[in-house]
Amino acid sequence: MIARTHNAPARPRGIIPLVALLTVFGLSSSGCAAKRLRHEADRVPVRGVIDAAQARELEMTSLPRYVVEPPDELDITVKPLPPDWGLATFVVQQDGMVDLGHYGDVHVTGLTLEQIEHKIAEQLMYNDIKRGREPQEPYRVSVRLGTSQSKYYYVMGTVASEGRYPIKGHETVLDAILQAGLKSNSLPEKAYLARPHPIGGGEQVLRIDWCGIRDRGETLTNYQLFPGDRVVVPGTSPPSLLQTLLGR
Repeated sequence: MIARTHNAPARPRGIIPLVALLTVFGLSSSGCAAKRLRHEADRVPVRGVIDAAQARELEMTSLPRYVVEPPDELDITVKPLPPDWGLATFVVQQDGMVDLGHYGDVHVTGLTLEQIEHKIAEQLMYNDIKRGREPQEPYRVSVRLGTSQSKYYYVMGTVASEGRYPIKGHETVLDAILQAGLKSNSLPEKAYLARPHPIGGGEQVLRIDWCGIRDRGETLTNYQLFPGDRVVVPGTSPPSLLQTLLGR
């Protein structure tokens, strides 16, 4: 008996499966795309200077005294407790005032916490006298920052989460970039730190050695961040749909 063989249907000549076509096209275009991206990356300038005198990782400094601004949240406690004092947390309004309820408004923008304590104590004493109540003892006021604060740093450019982040006083460039996250077309090796400066003042742009920070643990350019700092991460053009599908 002769065994019959079942041959697969012959593929029509000249027709290449879509997957194979995409693979071939992807392989042929990936080299050109890589060259284009390298050329595009090389055209991005390296901005800023390295300043060894700046505060940085392992050599941080204390931030200046906190100056209150809207929309800071203030936790205020008073002893002895005034009559009708029913609030403990106050939000600095857009006009720079905090509303103390029956005790009126107090302007606090531009003041430190200690200055606000003194000003509120005076306000409470003045209201007692105005209402004909003789204060038994001086008011002792304590003002602390609440959960909502007005001091931020910013991360901009080609990052996963561009925006502003609250500053507590110990953040560095490394914290900022990791917090914002990098994308496949980010160029962190071209990143820089721009500090706010007064009108007419000289600009302060600091170069960030990302490879040194990440690969060698260098701290020279892992600068400490201050309120208003801008960390900028340049990038190349976003990947095409085909590159995304092929995982490149």
